[in-house]
Formats: sequence, C-alpha cells, structure tokens
Amino acid sequence: MTAPAPDLFTWEFAADPYPAYAWLREHEPVRRTRLPSGVEAWLVTRYGDAKQALADPRLSKNSAHHDEPAHAKGKTGIPGERKAELMTHLLNIDPPDHTRLRRLVSKAFTPRRVAEFAPRVRELTDRLIDGFAERGEADLIHEFAFPLPIYAICDLLGVPPEDQDDFRDWAGMMIRHGGGPRGGVARSVKKMRGYLAELIHRKREALPAEAGPGEDLISGLIRASDHGEHLTENEAAAMAFILLFAGFETTVNLIGNGTYALLTHPGQRARLQESLAAGERGLLETGVEELLRYDGPVELATWRFATEPVAIGGQHIAPGDPVLVVLAAADRDPERFAEPDTLDLARRDNQHLGYGHGIHYCLGAPLARLEGQTALAGLLTRLPDLRLAVDESELRWRGGLIMRGLRTLPVEFTPTGR
Repeated sequence: MTAPAPDLFTWEFAADPYPAYAWLREHEPVRRTRLPSGVEAWLVTRYGDAKQALADPRLSKNSAHHDEPAHAKGKTGIPGERKAELMTHLLNIDPPDHTRLRRLVSKAFTPRRVAEFAPRVRELTDRLIDGFAERGEADLIHEFAFPLPIYAICDLLGVPPEDQDDFRDWAGMMIRHGGGPRGGVARSVKKMRGYLAELIHRKREALPAEAGPGEDLISGLIRASDHGEHLTENEAAAMAFILLFAGFETTVNLIGNGTYALLTHPGQRARLQESLAAGERGLLETGVEELLRYDGPVELATWRFATEPVAIGGQHIAPGDPVLVVLAAADRDPERFAEPDTLDLARRDNQHLGYGHGIHYCLGAPLARLEGQTALAGLLTRLPDLRLAVDESELRWRGGLIMRGLRTLPVEFTPTGR
C-alpha cells in the first residue's frame, strides 16, 4: 500500500524535508500544490525534469506572465521590490535584457577577480573568528555565517565601510522575517533602495574619467550606463540590490548548513580536518560541492511562469502557471546520484543543481564557493574541537519558501587566543 502524501510546508517539514521530497519524486514528481501564501504552483522534484525546466525558455522569469488571481497579487517575488521599483534585476527578466545586464555584471565575478578578492575573505573570516574564539562558545549564524558574506559583498559593490553596518541591519531584517510579517522585509527593501539611489548618485558625481584596477561594482555599473550600455538608474539600483540580496543569504546558508552537516557527520569532518592539516585543498573543494548538494542553501529555484503550454514529467502546464523547481529534491534523486542521502565529501560525479542551471545559473557562484571554502577551513583549523552546544532537535530552520537555513547554530569549543 502506498504511503499517504506527506504534509508540506509545516515546521516538521522545514526541519527535514527530504523524506517528503522522496515521496514526491516517486509518486508525484510534478505536482500542483497550494503554497502557504495561497499561490498555486507546480513543484518539480526529479533531477532530469528539474534540469529541463531550469533551461526551458518557455518558462519565463518575468512575473508579468503569471496568470495570478486577486488573492495572489505580489506574492511571487521579494516582498517590497515592486513598490521600490527594483524589479528589473536578473531574477525577474528574460533575454535580451537578461543577456545585456548579465554581461555587464559578469565582469565582477570572473575567476581572476574572485581570486584577487581571496585575501579579503580570509581577513574577514579571521576577524570574525577572533571575535568569539576566546569565549569558547558562539552562535555561528549571527556571529559568523551572516556577517561574512554581507561585508564581502558590500566591499565588492563599493559600499563605504561606515555604511556597511546599515546594510547588515537591513539584511538581517530580510532574514529574520523570512517566513513572518512581510512588512518588515518590504521596509528594509525600501530603505535599501533609497540608500542605493543616493550612493549611485554620489559615485556618479565622483567617478574618475578612467576605471582604475579593481574598480567597485557599482562604479562599473554607472560607467556602463554612461558609456552606451543604456543601463538606467533603476536598473543599476536593482542590480546592486539583487547582488546584495542573492549574494549574502545563499552564502549564510551554505556556511551554516555546511557546518551543521559536518558537525553531525564526525567521520567526514575528521577526514576534512586531516586533509586541511596536511595542507591539501582537494577535499575542501569537492566537500563544498557535496555540502551544496546534500543540504544546499537554496531549497527551491526562484519563480518561473509558463508563457505557453509546457509538458514536464508527463504533466501539462498551462500558460500563466507558476513553476517551482525543487533543487533540494533534485539533488537527492537516486536516478542521478549514488546513495544520495549519504554525505560523501570526496564525491566526484557531482553535477548538482545547487546554483541552478542554464542562463540563470548563479552569477556569484565563484564568490560563494570561495567564501564557503574559506569559512569552513577557518572554523575547522582554528577551532578543531568545534561541537554543537544544543541537541539537534532544538535547532530551528527559518520559514520561507526559497531558501533553506538555520535560525541559529549554537556551538562550543576550547577557547583559544587570537
């Protein structure tokens, strides 16, 4: 007898969604579901179907294609982005605008540019660990995983150091209200929009005639808009906003989920520590990819909307219907990954979908990988006996649809000097 369909989007589901996703993959791999917001969407859970959907040009990122009923108005994006005129960013647009904007921003995330940024990420990692190493305890989300990518992306964008704590506060509001009152997120988005407009104006006034080495990203966006690339101020602000928004929470969750997975898999963690102690990087690199697959930071890919009839996994999806690709389910598909529920840091055949696929593949993936590798190496090397300070059952996962991350991660360790 088939087990009954699991309940989705409960607190129990948030703690461990993988058994429910296994049921869906087997019994209803493409399922129409009413979400907590009231919006109805198709959930795609098998790897092959997911990869097809992520690359299908008939599935638009533009919510103008959503055949939305009145009760679903404005519930498919980031709260407040529509009112704040921040819709024209890479998560919401299709080619040719997507192609043009992505080309402009991709210069900031080349392997060379990211490699040049590595010393700054190591410096931030060490500084944050210094802040709690002597205490012997910490909340790794709020004291480490959260501030590290915020300060890194602020540096990359060109947010002055004296303003970065404001960004940290606004970003914190976005995370804290991930499944709660929408008003708090919208207010933070509005404040961020006002600040970005002012910063773009200030930078435009002071922009030198020629770009210097390592020019910050906002200056580069302004230069593009002033030199024939036709980037409007709204587009520049929206691009800066989404790079911050998409560039920090994914990495918060990569570091948090990754550390938690290592703390609950002592054999794998010991292998990685031995490898790091021997000065090797190979296991760290494959390990971060495996952590992205095993319990990645993005549970569902961002919204897509059918522009014409589409067939996925034998289901016929009507024009205007929303489609959500469940990356967390696809990345544990036994048809694609051997022993998918096993954490294996040395896994080689690992073409996970943690950063998406196709033209919307995560632009900031090289930076996120650098931050994840640097953060985990720093923690395991400097705090070798790091351990959970509470029972696993006491940990809580943030509510919300797209991202997957812990609210807190209390740890303890032998206090160390700087």
